[in-house]
Amino acid sequence: MQWTLVIPLKPLVRAKSRLSDTAADGVRPGLALAFAQDTVAAALACATVAGVAVVTDDERAGRELAALGARIVPDTPADGLNAALAHGAAAVRAIRPGAAVAALNADLPALRPRELARVLDAAAEFPRAFLADAAAIGTTLLAAGPEQELQPAFGIDSRNRHRASGARELTPAGVDSVRQDVDTGDDLRAALALGVGPYTAAAAAGLLSAP
Repeated sequence: MQWTLVIPLKPLVRAKSRLSDTAADGVRPGLALAFAQDTVAAALACATVAGVAVVTDDERAGRELAALGARIVPDTPADGLNAALAHGAAAVRAIRPGAAVAALNADLPALRPRELARVLDAAAEFPRAFLADAAAIGTTLLAAGPEQELQPAFGIDSRNRHRASGARELTPAGVDSVRQDVDTGDDLRAALALGVGPYTAAAAAGLLSAP
């Protein structure tokens, strides 16, 4: 099964506020963009990914991610993360009716294409499925097969909310890079330890070192 990924990205000036103890105000927008660049580049290199749609109104991010090969979808609803994801999925299916779609976090700088393929192959076995984040509280990927509604419920305690919505929780081994999103300094250290992509490596140089 080929998947189209929908990746949401808020305006860079408002992104990654929880990294304030690690990165200054002037640094965080560049870090957030670097995370997204590495995420999109790895996703597009995944054999089971047909395309990537990024939902954002940030002009800088739109230019940079389009240059990598992503389709940019304006956040027309402007009503938060879940509305942006539903809008992105609808935009994908307006062009490819019935496409298999998956929402993916934009802050997975250590993402490995083969690990993402493993998760998506597992998701193909179910109408809807999700992958919990490294903290086992949130969600980094939510997949909906052909003809299935995405029904995103991201936010606080999204692991339990997606489970309650009927989505199957995926538990494949060896997919740490797909689970490791970055919200805090400790998350960034964990991602660096896994091995981040070139954009994040450059943006984080001198900011943190892996343990």
